[in-house]
Amino acid sequence: MPLRAKVASSVSRTAAALSRAAGRGDGSVIGGWIGLKIDPDLLAHLSAGRAIALVSGTNGKTTTTRLAAAAVGVLGRVATNSFGANMPSGHTSALAKAGSTPYAVLEVDEHYLAQVLEATEPHVVALLNLSRDQLDRAKEVAMMAQLWRAALVRHTDVRVVANADDPLVVWAATPPADPANGIHPPHVTWFSAGQRWHDDSWVCPECGSTIQRSGDQWWCTGCALRRPEPQWIVEDEGVLDPTGAWHKVSLQLPGKVNLGNAATALAVAAEFGVRPVDAVSRLGIVTSVAGRYAQVDKDGRNIRLLLAKNPASWLEAFDMADEAPTLLSINARDPDGLDTSWLFDVDFAPLRGRQVLITGDRAYDLAVRLDVNDVPFQHVRTFDDAIRSVPPGRLEVIANYTAFQDIRAELDRVN
Repeated sequence: MPLRAKVASSVSRTAAALSRAAGRGDGSVIGGWIGLKIDPDLLAHLSAGRAIALVSGTNGKTTTTRLAAAAVGVLGRVATNSFGANMPSGHTSALAKAGSTPYAVLEVDEHYLAQVLEATEPHVVALLNLSRDQLDRAKEVAMMAQLWRAALVRHTDVRVVANADDPLVVWAATPPADPANGIHPPHVTWFSAGQRWHDDSWVCPECGSTIQRSGDQWWCTGCALRRPEPQWIVEDEGVLDPTGAWHKVSLQLPGKVNLGNAATALAVAAEFGVRPVDAVSRLGIVTSVAGRYAQVDKDGRNIRLLLAKNPASWLEAFDMADEAPTLLSINARDPDGLDTSWLFDVDFAPLRGRQVLITGDRAYDLAVRLDVNDVPFQHVRTFDDAIRSVPPGRLEVIANYTAFQDIRAELDRVN
């Protein structure tokens, strides 16, 4: 690297270490932020010489990244932003901290995908899903798909692993070719993990006609856009690979959605030449991801943490949660988005019949929503109050981003 980049990388590592030592966080942002101030091209310099995979989407990025890093680890050391710092400062900090590694698997905020594609020149990009999230400060879903599509037009040599079940992802991953100007469609490998949340993909992004669905299939009623045939498929408790071989996947992470994340991880690793039979056993070593799914014993309660930040992820959280007392916590700080009206897009009916507690900055917004859904609840002021309000045994905690981090901090930043 140029001298300036070497200095910036060293300062980045030092700043991150000081942040951790001072108890101000894990250093996954501040180190990269300072490094990029010294050398704006530091991310590109740190990426050079590595085979890189990027993982982007509205939901599941952090978990899929952790699983993919474990799978690619069959080949050697892998740099990754394992704590979910998914903007360029986080990528820079992760690569600087890792030192020289042949591989990197990086989670990328969907809004920054084009910028990070440009800086890192990855070997493969995984596109998971697109749904509404923080619409008071983020782009509308179809606009996000358009940005992805435009970025892939400029990087047609990158290999793409994409979700065949999401019409917006399929459209974004298949930009039109223009051979006269040297633009060819990217090579796409399709995976099928199922898509339970459909409310953001009823309208075709190509022509505006209605999307119809039947079983696993979907198609546009007005143009040729339809579900492609996937090469990687979740089936029963395992994954079918492109050869038709079935691999049992034994995860320590709950929910069918994580089987889908595992299928994506295996598909990403395969783009580096990793055989599924060699990678699948490594997926089971992942027990929690930056606190997500972590289980902590406290005062006779076994507390499990589930992150849910938008309607699609709340639907999956209800699928993962056991029939046990459940604490819901909602904030509306800047990282969450200030608008909580999305709560009315979530069906809370699955919580009927269990003890439900609510807390957080916007607990009263949640209270109104639960009342509309005929779900009885108890308001508690603090996390400790919640623990004291439930009997010994399992306590499920479902929280949006900053509420999740608040509770995680009370549990000593469990990872």
